[in-house]
Amino acid sequence: MREQKQTTILNHYSAWKYVLLVVTITVMLFSALPTFFGEDAAVQIAPEAELNVNPLELHQLLISHGIDLKRIDQSNGQTTVILADNAQQTQLKTLLSQQVKDPSKLTLTLAPAAPNWLLSLGFNPIKLGLDLRGGVQFLLDVEIEPVYKLHNNAFIEAVRQFVRQDALFGVNVKQQVDGGVQIQTAELTQRAAIREFINKQYPNWQISNAGDKSLQAALSEAEKLNIRDLTVKQNLQIMRSRIEQLGITEAVVQRQGEHRIRIELPGVQDPAAAKSVIGATASLAFYQVKQAGSVNAQTLKDEHGQAVYVARRPVLGGEHIVDARATLGEMGLPEVVIHLDREGGSMMSDFSRDNIGKPMATSYSEYSRDENGQIRQSTEVISVATIQSQLGDRFSITGAGNYAQAQELALLLRAGSMTAPVTIVEERTIGPSLGEENITNGFSALALGMGVTLLFMGLWYRRLGWVANVALMANMILIFGLMALIPGAVLTLPGIAGLVLTVGMAVDTNVLIFERIKDKLKEGRSFAHAIDRGFDSAFSTIVDANFTTMITAVVLYAIGNGPIQGFALTLGLGLLTSMFTGIFASRALINWAYGRNFSRNVKV
Repeated sequence: MREQKQTTILNHYSAWKYVLLVVTITVMLFSALPTFFGEDAAVQIAPEAELNVNPLELHQLLISHGIDLKRIDQSNGQTTVILADNAQQTQLKTLLSQQVKDPSKLTLTLAPAAPNWLLSLGFNPIKLGLDLRGGVQFLLDVEIEPVYKLHNNAFIEAVRQFVRQDALFGVNVKQQVDGGVQIQTAELTQRAAIREFINKQYPNWQISNAGDKSLQAALSEAEKLNIRDLTVKQNLQIMRSRIEQLGITEAVVQRQGEHRIRIELPGVQDPAAAKSVIGATASLAFYQVKQAGSVNAQTLKDEHGQAVYVARRPVLGGEHIVDARATLGEMGLPEVVIHLDREGGSMMSDFSRDNIGKPMATSYSEYSRDENGQIRQSTEVISVATIQSQLGDRFSITGAGNYAQAQELALLLRAGSMTAPVTIVEERTIGPSLGEENITNGFSALALGMGVTLLFMGLWYRRLGWVANVALMANMILIFGLMALIPGAVLTLPGIAGLVLTVGMAVDTNVLIFERIKDKLKEGRSFAHAIDRGFDSAFSTIVDANFTTMITAVVLYAIGNGPIQGFALTLGLGLLTSMFTGIFASRALINWAYGRNFSRNVKV
């Protein structure tokens, strides 16, 4: 009776474990399927393009011009025309440009080729990286010096205001060439008062004596590093916002080095529109208008080159703009409706309340590089209007040009005003044909590696080898399914290399188990007992080996970027899935097939 009880318990899985295994693999299979259907060429029509015909008329028009359509999708006002023949994408865009008011809102893109019933279940193909899908890559340089200059100007203005309020006569505050600030005083008591003010209000500034009565002030190195990091991080967020405004959902925006940003736009074959928005540094600022020759006034130029005298410090800047929309005003002229955040609305409300009947200037600034590679700022006053009433967090400005220019300005402001100028220092375009070639070569290597591995396992480990082969196929399904489900996961060419490596690691798990089973058989145990002891004795070794490799994958993903992250992602997922299939799935299959075999003459 004791032997019968032991036979019942040995190599037994509960029914719920088999159900869990089947459900998991089934869900992952459906998740992975859209990837294997590939993608079709398409043209995306943004709502702003204003299509002149309805979808039925558009379908008939394109068919009459010999366009081989697959379908026309509409979602949230956006229309996507999907082709059955990818070679007709350029011809399709040319025809569509004649049916919209704004051809610049047409985008060449790719759409999933999977059946609608599969996509309707919520499953989507794996997002492919730039090297597999084709597209464009930008490398942007964030200029930090103008930001330091802004901090210096604010510091100088604050010190001057303190000097005026405390009637410290004979004090001269001026900017130095090296970026520091020199404060010349007439008396030692003045120097002590100014030093106390700076230490209290600006603790991040380093102060030193310069001569008998002068002070030297400069931003500390720690504060400069902090400003640089915050500036790059904020520009990263703004870049992501701008790309979302363009309707590109699979972009990769990452920091590279100390002050550079790398942007990858997979599937974008017409990068002109993206380049014009990503590379632009546009910002609005609102100034109080001063009389000519006023103290603390600066001179800006309007569109006609006329001088406009405004306060040195703006009432508020573009960082407070939450939303911006281009509309036509009461006189039929284009205007941009600005929506401010709470802080900006409060500042504008206070200023306008105290300045009703007085003019306010709106300036537009852009940064660019000259022929010598130096950053150049151009600021133009686009509007000078008299404040008629107290303004709140929503108001409109005019003078932005025609309606198209007002729309472009609204897009830039809506996507965020840069805290520092950015310029495109490198642009790379990868054609879809090269991406297809990379996919073919990469998956051919994966197929070859899997084929040789499956053959070896089947011949070397016989019956257990074929169980390992089934587990390996399940492992590939799990990896592809997980990559399609995880938000932000992108498959790159190095990622395919990680998949090839995963094949070896997944089999390695089974090799360890099977070798333990062979050792137990040599000790004279029955096949069923050898299976039970083999899995138990190999478990700790498998966990240790995979855990140490997982540490490497996590570190690579954390500190790497682009291709390195792609490799680390597939490596990490492969470790998790190989443990699941190698330990859990293989054990379930072996329990079911050989768990009751108590023969001692089995060869593995």
